[in-house]
Amino acid sequence: MVDVAVIGAGVVGCAIARRLTLDGARVSVLEKAADVLDGASKGNSAILHTGFDAPPGSLEQRCIADGYRQYLSEHAQLGLPLLRSGAMVLAWTDEEQQSLDALINKAHKNDVNDVKRLSAHEIQVAEPHLATHVKGGFRVPGEYLIDPWATAHLYIMQALANGATLQRNAEVVSGDFDGEAWCIQTTRGQLRARHVVTSAGLYGDRINQLLTGRRRFEIRPRKGQFVVFEKAASRLVEHIILPVPSATTKGIVICRTLFGNVLVGPTAEEQSSRDDASTERATLQTLRDKGIELIPALSGCEVTATYAGLRPATEFSDYQIDNDASQNYTSVGGIRSTGLSAALGIASHVAGLIEQQRPYRGQSIAEPLVPKADRLSNYHPRDWQEAGNQGVVCHCEQVTRREILAALNGPMPPATLQGLKRRTRVCMGQCQGFHCSAELASITQGRLDRPMTLSPES
Repeated sequence: MVDVAVIGAGVVGCAIARRLTLDGARVSVLEKAADVLDGASKGNSAILHTGFDAPPGSLEQRCIADGYRQYLSEHAQLGLPLLRSGAMVLAWTDEEQQSLDALINKAHKNDVNDVKRLSAHEIQVAEPHLATHVKGGFRVPGEYLIDPWATAHLYIMQALANGATLQRNAEVVSGDFDGEAWCIQTTRGQLRARHVVTSAGLYGDRINQLLTGRRRFEIRPRKGQFVVFEKAASRLVEHIILPVPSATTKGIVICRTLFGNVLVGPTAEEQSSRDDASTERATLQTLRDKGIELIPALSGCEVTATYAGLRPATEFSDYQIDNDASQNYTSVGGIRSTGLSAALGIASHVAGLIEQQRPYRGQSIAEPLVPKADRLSNYHPRDWQEAGNQGVVCHCEQVTRREILAALNGPMPPATLQGLKRRTRVCMGQCQGFHCSAELASITQGRLDRPMTLSPES
């Protein structure tokens, strides 16, 4: 029997598993997919937010603020990259400009007090490649760019290094609580746990219904499509360029990524499917046109990749985190686009909720093991720059054979090509694997659930 079963290995589930493990719990993580981060967490804009624009006093705002503080405090020790770019919220119309003061006041209510109003001239000086019709805006200095995958991988890897277990391809099919412990039946067998934490993203409401007979909230999937410009575009933008948000979306963002590209997106499209993360040519063209409208020089840059992510929105505007002490059950849901920033804060909140039940009797780990984080940032030292790397396999993304083998031979080897991409960025560059697929197929032979062919996999 374990102390806590965490259902779902997205970034929030990984952070919860890490926190509870370091607190002394015996934790087992159940993930229905072949690899972690295979749901909502695999597609996001990779920004560490201050929470300046979150609803003041909301649970979301508190978790973002706490998660932001913890990340800044721990990232160096954990080996996670951080790039301080700051953000600018820009008004492009007179109507948007009239909303700036209210947004600044909201930031102050959220204890983000270093925001600074900017004139159109000041904006143009700071970002000379912006279109000239910008009306005004304000700077949020504390916004950062981070690695969305290495961060979550490090969370779960640290949990594993300190005693947690991970079961992949382990979809939960039923569960019973006998008053003291849960018996969870998965497609890989049975697990007994004193407490269950459900952080199942796009399927959180269904897992709640399956295990407790109550949904608590209804998932209403929201698709966000993105376009990614080539690395040469990164010289055109310094800050994270944010729009004045609407009532339903933060709007289209333009920013660099830690991988050296420029990102434009996301859209906000309501849909019924929880799995359809397809992209649409017309929507992607609109995003490209929007990027060029705001940064005209992007017209000379190629789009090298596109993708879409699904956000687990609900009928509620705030996070839905609920603890039922009578059933030793905690539900974590409605964690939308801010989940990456808030993950450590959510984990602390969940740990506090279940502390009274104390489902674990172990002592906190005073000196936890810290595994090496994946090194994917183009703005920080990379493996290709060091001796003994066994050569570069993916030249677009400068991924070495040593990095690929380290992922394949490590304690959490990827089972799919997509999982390996998120661990190393292999095949994710401008040629999308055209030049390196043959060599990669040889390296990964017998390692992946679906063997690679000599042609690149999408």
